[in-house]
Amino acid sequence: METGFLLKGLFIGFLIAAPVGPIGVLCIQRTLARGRLSGLISGLGAASADAVYGSVAGFGLTLIAEFLIDQHVWFSTLGGLFLCYLGFRIFRGKPAEKAVAPGSFGLFTDYASTFLLTLTNPMTILSFAAVFAGLGLVGTGGDYLAAGLLILGVFTGSALWWTILAGGVGMLKDQLSPERFQWLNRVSGVLITGFGVFTLLHAL
Repeated sequence: METGFLLKGLFIGFLIAAPVGPIGVLCIQRTLARGRLSGLISGLGAASADAVYGSVAGFGLTLIAEFLIDQHVWFSTLGGLFLCYLGFRIFRGKPAEKAVAPGSFGLFTDYASTFLLTLTNPMTILSFAAVFAGLGLVGTGGDYLAAGLLILGVFTGSALWWTILAGGVGMLKDQLSPERFQWLNRVSGVLITGFGVFTLLHAL
């Protein structure tokens, strides 16, 4: 049944999004700093990028996949540098005495930054291809409806994970004193910078 593709896509999206990496740390930090909406929008940026790469793998866009993988060194270098920049900013950041909800531009920045960061890891295509193969979803026989439902499921599953993460972390927000939040900023900054350095070393 066609709905089976939607459910399988949902499972795949959740499975790939769940491991906590630099995007997860960034979403946690933003949720605690600016609220659940900021963390959720950041997560949706990553979910959108997952859907893009899922589309490349799901629709069998071989030429695009090969180009992105061939250029992964440049993409990874840019992503690593951006992570180092974000990590440094977060490490140096000071907790606001009063939480301020991000405006529309701030939310757009939250979304765009995680979308671009996730896109700078073209090897994600290989993750999708491996999972698709494991579930017997390699090629949909030209059935674009099935492929579309699969990608919709990927986005929904990924978005579900980020919703759970932002909601759960948001419950802790009111329990953080400025001193603890300063400590959290420093730990988050070090972790994100560490991910950035690792990405650069891996790319080189």
